[in-house]
Amino acid sequence: MQLDAAAIRARLQRLGNETIAAHSLRFFKTGPGEYGAGDQFLGIRMPTLRKLASELRGVSLTETLHTLQSPYHEERMLALLLLVAQFQKGGPEQKQAVYEAYLAQTRFINNWDLVDCSARFIVGPYLEDKDRRQLYTLAASSDLWERRIAVLATYHYITRHDFTDILQLAEILLQDSEDLIQKAVGWMLREVGNRDKASEETFLLKHYRNMPRTMLRYAIEKFSTEERKQYLQGLR
Repeated sequence: MQLDAAAIRARLQRLGNETIAAHSLRFFKTGPGEYGAGDQFLGIRMPTLRKLASELRGVSLTETLHTLQSPYHEERMLALLLLVAQFQKGGPEQKQAVYEAYLAQTRFINNWDLVDCSARFIVGPYLEDKDRRQLYTLAASSDLWERRIAVLATYHYITRHDFTDILQLAEILLQDSEDLIQKAVGWMLREVGNRDKASEETFLLKHYRNMPRTMLRYAIEKFSTEERKQYLQGLR
């Protein structure tokens, strides 16, 4: 379906719900000084956005990017779902265009759910057979969300039993002060362990005493009760 950004916005406005929007403002930490400060919500649940994205897969990349630049969280989410679909269905030129547009628009990919629904489906796959230095550039960014993009992108490799980048990025981000980076790194380390526990434990035994507790707790979530106790008490 060919729609422009204005028509997409009008359609989303009709789907909005004030009660859901008020809940989202609290859930996504939009207060002063919080990670989602200033974000705006229409009040649309994720299943509705996914259904709409499926209906709108004919929207052009240009109009998708206009939609991504919206002040409303759900519009940005819808745009990212469309970008993922455009990447996955596109040939090499389209994949490159989506990838480059994605990285050029990271200021609009500015909450954890926006990163998590997109980075592992665009950045990770695009760089799979290419130089991955961009991941390390993102990891060195002062922007929380660019660092999380770097971490989440490695999920694509982890599922293919390629742990090199996440283990290197985990070392780089070991002392990151942001809770949402600690959680993301711990989550990806847990995903490594789900596939190769020895690889995760090799990393943990080297670093766990210096890891933030949040990162460690996420990383060892699937371990046995006794193993978790040993790690948390520094006895492993």
